[in-house]
Amino acid sequence: MTRRIFRLVFVAAVVLSTGACQQAAPEPETPPPHETIELISAAMGETRRINVYRPPQYAEQAEARFPVLYMPDGGVAEDFPHVANTLDAGIRAGEIVPMLLVGIENTQRRRDMTPPTTVDEDRKVWPIVGESAKFRAFLRDELVPEIDRRYRSNGDTAIIGESLAGLFIVETFFEAPGLFDTSIALSPSLWWNAHALVDAAPARLQARASQPERLYLSAADETDIVPHVATLADALKAHAPATLQWTHEPRPDLRHDNIYRSLAPSLLRRLFAPPPAPAP
Repeated sequence: MTRRIFRLVFVAAVVLSTGACQQAAPEPETPPPHETIELISAAMGETRRINVYRPPQYAEQAEARFPVLYMPDGGVAEDFPHVANTLDAGIRAGEIVPMLLVGIENTQRRRDMTPPTTVDEDRKVWPIVGESAKFRAFLRDELVPEIDRRYRSNGDTAIIGESLAGLFIVETFFEAPGLFDTSIALSPSLWWNAHALVDAAPARLQARASQPERLYLSAADETDIVPHVATLADALKAHAPATLQWTHEPRPDLRHDNIYRSLAPSLLRRLFAPPPAPAP
């Protein structure tokens, strides 16, 4: 079996959940109390459902403003419950700063999370692809302003996602610098379009303006993801501006289907830990 054929088989197994090595899906979780709003998007030409978790401090501190963590794959039947429960538990324990969580429910995930591709085999796997620029415009021009209008956000933004959502996050890191202060990409599908995003990284990093940002990259044991994440990390090591705090943590002990749930509890506590209390 050629490497390309292996990639197609692997991707199909992940997306369709029919691969022989695919593990049983975890039991559905009930998310903590949250609000659901619908936003008519001119950029997308459709209505998008958005789930918003507010920390306990939101009601208790009427004048306080809070950072916002955005997440694709953010439907109640998707990844919103486990991320919201992780935040809620960590915030209540004083291990995570109080923050809002904004989950974006999917309509056509493969369309929204992928840039255009010149690779025919990419289009054969997923016939409707390549509209990440529209999805990014929805986030930048419609969703983020609407969240800032409806909720007491403080301007500090982050985004987290896995697989195709991780690909979108890395692309957004390059295409829209500063849109998110912290970008967290777990097992990003950087093989997309013959890994063109990775190939372009050195030049784009060298041209990048200096501004405070954080980028976190990790990959599980995926044969066709790990090398490209490592290559991107090499580019960051050589060319990242000094103001970019970046981390690359390989996790070969994890799988594509469990890296998100396995890493989120410790990772969110680490990246969003409260500042130390001032010395007496």
